[in-house]
Amino acid sequence: MNSSTAAHVVVVGAGVTGLLTAVACARAGYLVTVLERGPVPNPDATSHDQHRAIRTLLPGDPDGTARRLAAHRHWAELETLFGTELYRRVGALTAWPAHRLDGLLAEADKAGIPVDLPADGQLPPLGLPSGTVAVRERTGGVLLADRVLHAAARWLTARPGVTLRPHSTVRTVFAGSGRIVLTGGEVVRGDLALLAGGPWTRRLTDAQVVLYRQTMLYLGRPAGGDRWDGAPAAGGLGREGRGWVLPPGAGTLLKLSSDTVCRPVADTDTAGEDQQPYLDRLAAEGILPDLERYPVAGVRVCHYTADAATGGPLLARVSPGLWTRAACGGSGFSTAPLVAERIAEAVKEAI
Repeated sequence: MNSSTAAHVVVVGAGVTGLLTAVACARAGYLVTVLERGPVPNPDATSHDQHRAIRTLLPGDPDGTARRLAAHRHWAELETLFGTELYRRVGALTAWPAHRLDGLLAEADKAGIPVDLPADGQLPPLGLPSGTVAVRERTGGVLLADRVLHAAARWLTARPGVTLRPHSTVRTVFAGSGRIVLTGGEVVRGDLALLAGGPWTRRLTDAQVVLYRQTMLYLGRPAGGDRWDGAPAAGGLGREGRGWVLPPGAGTLLKLSSDTVCRPVADTDTAGEDQQPYLDRLAAEGILPDLERYPVAGVRVCHYTADAATGGPLLARVSPGLWTRAACGGSGFSTAPLVAERIAEAVKEAI
């Protein structure tokens, strides 16, 4: 790489990871090209949604907690950079077994994370499993996902040295060189490339990931639903403790789902799949004890990938000039600024 010329970073995918990586690299003074198979932002992108949760306390994982706190700070910086609210700081509540409470409070105190134990009257009706206690992290909350994507795209559009290329589908990626070939035969080269095309990234690399599908239910507020004003994101709900809800607010609906309706699939084709069995399962879990009071506003099916070995997110360096990031549900969205920072650092290391 010629040190007198700005490095060129090519990003495949204009979801949250791709766009925030483009922002980080542009701020570092690099030339950036973003390739996206659809419009920018793309409503079909994995990260295109009303909202996503952000949590900071990972019990038993102090390093993970430190990373989540770093992401929390990054989101505050991005709000300033983009000049718009991205993050509803309503807190993140989790139902934990009561016998773990003392240990959790000690971990939170050590990490500097303010927590409290809200009384029942402070929350809307939530399906806390028997024997659990609701612990609310004050540093967590809800990211306004669609607003993040649009704000990042606007910022990048106005930034010199950044080229957004919608409707540019990648056909082949050469792992050794990072050379990218589009469907029309055009070759795109950069000093470093990041593949962040969501579930479609797995078609371009040999990364060992599993594709998952999840059904999500969107709800309006019930009559007299004022207790949802300022309510936190909540997890660990339902009979199995695997359900979660994201609260309404800032123009968003209430969103409900559970890990129990997350299933491995072979592809992203949902044609002919009956969602009713999954909706019935969500209703039976007791995530919201009074679910019948909530008007149904919509149903959505989403896809994400996870590392086949660990079940978690995957950021992999395939070669000196090529990195891949597999989409990984809500945690992948909230930690996207950390991936963006790592890629910007990788470019600096390569100069």
